[in-house]
Parts: sequence; C-alpha cells; structure tokens
Amino acid sequence: MTTLEILHTGPLALVEDLGRSGHGQIGVTRSGAADRRSHRLANRLVANPDDRATIEVAFGGFTARVHGGDIDIAVTGADTAPTINGATFGTNSIHRVRDGQLISLGTPRSGLRTYLGVRGGIDVTPVLGSRSYDVMSAIGPAPLRDGDVLQIGQRTGEYPEIDQAPVATISPDVVELRVSPGPRDDWFVDPDIIVRTNWQVTNRSDRVGMRLVGMPLEYRWPDRQLPAEGATRGAIQVPPNGFPIILGPDHPVTGAYPVVGVVLDEDIDALAQVRPGQTLRMHWSRPRGPHRPSTSAF
Repeated sequence: MTTLEILHTGPLALVEDLGRSGHGQIGVTRSGAADRRSHRLANRLVANPDDRATIEVAFGGFTARVHGGDIDIAVTGADTAPTINGATFGTNSIHRVRDGQLISLGTPRSGLRTYLGVRGGIDVTPVLGSRSYDVMSAIGPAPLRDGDVLQIGQRTGEYPEIDQAPVATISPDVVELRVSPGPRDDWFVDPDIIVRTNWQVTNRSDRVGMRLVGMPLEYRWPDRQLPAEGATRGAIQVPPNGFPIILGPDHPVTGAYPVVGVVLDEDIDALAQVRPGQTLRMHWSRPRGPHRPSTSAF
C-alpha cells in the first residue's frame, strides 16, 4: 500500500474532487475544488480521470513523505516552487517521487491555491458520493492535519503522452471578471456601481464567499425583505451594508440577500487564486435590461 504521510499542512490543506451534486434538497451544496481548472490539469498530467481527488493547499507550506512505493505527481495552480528532497521541479509537469522522499510546497509568489495530484488519486472515503470537504457544512473528509496518512488509489488508464503543460502565470495584479446581470439588479438604486468600482478583497474571504469592499451599493427598498432564494456559485450577493459577497464552492444552498449579478462560469476558477488585498474589476457580459417592477419584495 502506497501512502502519503502529511508532515506539515500549511494554513489549510483539503482533499477535494469535483464535488457532490444533486443534494440541494437536503441543504448540501456541490463544494469541490475551488480552482477546477487546476484540479483537472493535475489529474490530466498524471493520467487520472477528472474526478479523482487531489490535495488543495492554500498559501503553501505543505510537506509530505511517500511511503510504500514510488508515485507520480503533478503540482498545479499557484506556483509554490515545489521540491522533492530539496530539489526544485517545475509546476504543471509530471515528476516521479521515490519511496521515502519528501514533497514540499513553499509560499506562492502570486495566487493562493495549489493542487497536488497523484497518479491513482487520493483515496479517502467518499461522503454523499464525493471526496470533497465542505467547510460550511463540515461534510466530507476533515481538513488535513500534521501526522495524517493518506492512501493512494489504483492507477487507471495509459501513461499520459504530455509531461508538461504550458499554463499562463497567475497575475498578482488586478483581476478582471465578466458578470451576467441580475437576477435582482432592480433592487439597487444604481446596480452599475458593481462595474464602476475597483473592489478590494478582504481577509474575511474563504471558500464560502469572497467579501469585497469599495463603493457600497444602495438598496432601492431598504425596508423590504427578500424571501430566501436558491444560491449558486459565483452569485454576487449584496447584504444591507452594500458590500458584495461573491459566493464560492461551499456557498449555502439558499440566500436572502439580493443578487446583483453572477460571475460567468468561465471566470470562476480565477477567483480561487485571488488573495486578500487584491483588486477585482467587473464587467457586464451583456447589456443590462431596463429596471422592472419587482414582485419579490412583497
């Protein structure tokens, strides 16, 4: 049996796959890897199916030792200058790790989350059909702790023909997002503030939601209450203080704050690599329609 012994987790290390679907009726959201693109790339590089679990490491500082045999790994996402027994190897490429060797991830210069993929995947017990941990509901395998031992799953498929993937460097600068208007943009005096403001990401952001500060949006009906509605990843909820929250992979299944817009699915993965203190700029993906009378306020 080949295993990974976790020596240091860093600030937060989670086992994640592509999440669990079809459980909204019992209050369980999909969850899954925050940066799905990087998760899929790590699996592709080591010839895993997309749904095999990887380790999602926030802000580096992760160390693990291999036991019981050699393994093939790939590290994607934020560049942590990964090493094997102190020798640096490239991000977004395949590497062989020998029995007893040490895998270490440093602090990324830019970006936030790094994905460690192992050929065969991280083999932990699924919960509701997924090996992902949901930080809001605490469903799934618990956050990794120093001393944990993870089993590596069975290899599948042929060895990949690609051994390195050309991937653009994660920018430490302003992040641009495309946003679809609504569905509750009529609840705001000027919903276009969302695209006219440079928003700063606060340190109160996590996998549940990214909190922003900037020019606050003003409710059109400050004394009315919106009934709870279904929530989705990428939805931009605005609480009464006017500062938006972009819902993340572990968002609640419903919410009672009006949603001024929704980040396009193609841009959602970029959010997983945004650090507190960085700036976001949003752009409507299509023209907003005229204000319409709202019936949901009554």
